[in-house]
Amino acid sequence: MAEPALRLAGRRLYLCTPDRPDLERFLAACIRGGVDLVQLREKALDARPLLRRAAVAKAVCADAGVPFILNDRPDLALEAEADGVHVGQGDAPPSLARRLLGAGAIVGLSTHAATEFDASHQEPVDYVSAGPVSPTPTKPGRPGTGLDYLTYAASSATRPFFVTGGVTPATLPAMLAAGARRFVVVRHLTEADDPEAGARELRRLIDAAWEDSAVEHLAVEPTQ
Repeated sequence: MAEPALRLAGRRLYLCTPDRPDLERFLAACIRGGVDLVQLREKALDARPLLRRAAVAKAVCADAGVPFILNDRPDLALEAEADGVHVGQGDAPPSLARRLLGAGAIVGLSTHAATEFDASHQEPVDYVSAGPVSPTPTKPGRPGTGLDYLTYAASSATRPFFVTGGVTPATLPAMLAAGARRFVVVRHLTEADDPEAGARELRRLIDAAWEDSAVEHLAVEPTQ
């Protein structure tokens, strides 16, 4: 199995989804559209039914070569043989997740403020999320961080960070301008009539920004 950094390299569009009756078909459509990282985030299911649904998601992701992440529960991520786990500030600490899942697992951590982002540098995680940029029903009661937080994250990141909160084609340009290049999408796809088309449009905009960044980087490379 490749190291976590290699499995995350180039990952740009991260779907975070609850369970749903059409989970297999939905995930396949999103992946065809350009989703390249998937998290199952389901707070309502007990362990056994969650493991059954995780097995469905894992199979779809494995067939497509897309890493599968389980939210919140490193113990269940281990049992489900997920590629990794994502934990929040109030969940199991990343150090515990790392001990349970081992060095080869992907461990992600939510951050919502500069102090949390700075503290994440000392944690055994492979990526962080930054946000939510704007308030979202998936995080009830949590205020939006605004775009300034993205600028801070982009200027101080030492590992990949994914932006969360209200990611749509309409909001993406401002987030890109703030320095974001990797994004977590929830409702834009989970509520879409055509999730494949929705993912494809987001991916088109994100890929264009990556290409522009590569051109800018080449333009400032010193000549030999």
